Amino acid sequence: MEVLLAHEYGFCFGVERAVEMVEDALAEGGGPIRSLGPLIHNAQEMERLGGKGVSTIDAPTEADSETVAVIRAHGVTPQVQRELEERAAQVIDATCPFVTRVQHLAERAAQQGRDVVVAGNPDHPEMIGVVGYAPQNTYVVRDAQEVAGLPPLRAPLVVSQTTIKLQTFLEVAEAVRAKSDTEPQVVNTICSATRDRQDAARALAGEVDVFYVIGGRHSSNSVKLLAVCEEQCRKSFLIETPAEINPADVIGAGRVGVTAGASTPNWLIEQVVQRLHAIGENVVAS
Repeated sequence: MEVLLAHEYGFCFGVERAVEMVEDALAEGGGPIRSLGPLIHNAQEMERLGGKGVSTIDAPTEADSETVAVIRAHGVTPQVQRELEERAAQVIDATCPFVTRVQHLAERAAQQGRDVVVAGNPDHPEMIGVVGYAPQNTYVVRDAQEVAGLPPLRAPLVVSQTTIKLQTFLEVAEAVRAKSDTEPQVVNTICSATRDRQDAARALAGEVDVFYVIGGRHSSNSVKLLAVCEEQCRKSFLIETPAEINPADVIGAGRVGVTAGASTPNWLIEQVVQRLHAIGENVVAS
């Protein structure tokens, strides 16, 4: 059984940057390090960091004068950031630069009196943060169908959550174009790493019998990767750990594909690949 890795997988720039910033803070010592919400959407990596003393808080009110508070890659609203800065000894802003771009685009459009339509999940932390930069002017829609329910739009700007599927964004942009009296400004803010991982997964999924996406079940980009793989490979699975692999699923498979979400560390990917190789050897031996 051949195990093939997609050409692009695992930690994206923003997640790697956030983890490195926390590792640097650990090396410097100082107060307890507290991430506002899980630093990344990967329980196993959070457990590893927890072993080094990093913990999670749910609100700025849980920070105190000794806390080194970390704003995770998803970003937060300006109000939350100000409250953290008032309470904590230090604030490390690990917001992904791609997310920061969406925040600034929304803020600038609102200052110009324009409306902002964002293709994304309104409940996702990234979207909650973005809306905070233009709360009176921003509408988050999950798909093109939801655009019909929006009020009349003023010179709209259309952007996207950084981790959504490109097709969803394009369909939302077209729906806004059809609804608006003026030509909308459309800016594709999907993270390049997200696009690269989806393209690489799609290409590989058409060449394998079984496909595994390694990532958290609450990770938006991992869930989207699974959807992309399922388009090409019916037997596609989202797993968080090697233990979740069912050997029965790969019986008779000649080629197995593997990719990983942007919050999945290399050490966990290596464990999954080793487990698949071991299963393949056992199948051959039997």
